Amino acid sequence: MSEAPDPEVVELATKIFDLARRGETEALAAYVDAGVPANLTNDRGDTLVMLAAYHGQADAVRALLERGAEADRANDRGQTPLAGAVFKGEAEVIRALLDGGADPAAGTPSAIDTAKMFARTDLLELFGAP
Repeated sequence: MSEAPDPEVVELATKIFDLARRGETEALAAYVDAGVPANLTNDRGDTLVMLAAYHGQADAVRALLERGAEADRANDRGQTPLAGAVFKGEAEVIRALLDGGADPAAGTPSAIDTAKMFARTDLLELFGAP
């Protein structure tokens, strides 16, 4: 039988996930620098990078990647931050993730598959995909 999570820990985690969504890069980086895991995930497996990427927060994505966050860490549904950024049309986030080593073929659907779904030939060329 597992114990219920400490409400204060849940509150802090919620705050940190919100910082990623809102792109409050300095505060987010300070928490990670103080020991919050760069790959912290929520109850759906979304990492801080995923949340920042999906909400168009390129600076936050860069800061997290610089602090060791995984660019290709998929959530519980197999989605990667790069595929989410392609879905949302976040060009600056796409570039930040690629610069951070994201693999366009990772995940389900992958960023390549997502670009094909939306006929984003510019992104397919960027990804080196047919």
